[in-house]
Amino acid sequence: MESRSDLTDAQWERLEPLLPVSNGRCGRWRDHRQVVNGVLYQIRTGVQWRDLPEWFEPWKTVPERHRRWSADGTWEMLLRRIQAEADAAGEIDWDVSADSTSVRAHHHAAGAQHAPPPAFKGGSVPRRSKSLGSGRNSSTGWQRWCGG
Repeated sequence: MESRSDLTDAQWERLEPLLPVSNGRCGRWRDHRQVVNGVLYQIRTGVQWRDLPEWFEPWKTVPERHRRWSADGTWEMLLRRIQAEADAAGEIDWDVSADSTSVRAHHHAAGAQHAPPPAFKGGSVPRRSKSLGSGRNSSTGWQRWCGG
């Protein structure tokens, strides 16, 4: 059975030659296409590995291969090689557009003038003076600036 996240035949033909081959010592590997489709299904749906549909049985094969390929760099290698091929064929547009309605600056970046920190002369870290407005009725710097 197929799902919406399965690789098309054209995608598989492009990916298959890049995948590792079995060394023969550990027995026959499960079909790579079925495993890759299982990983894509899990990523798309967010299901637990053990809840993969029965057409990915035995379910432990998919997360184990995903873990192994993540650890040995297979996924990174696939991404780099496919991106390099697509870039060489002119299929990737590297221009990025950021809409200003989705980019927000932190409120500290609003452009207010800040006094530089006091120079540190070594020794222990200087303590804050209690005379700088720590009491309830004392005026703080902004209050003094506003005339308070």
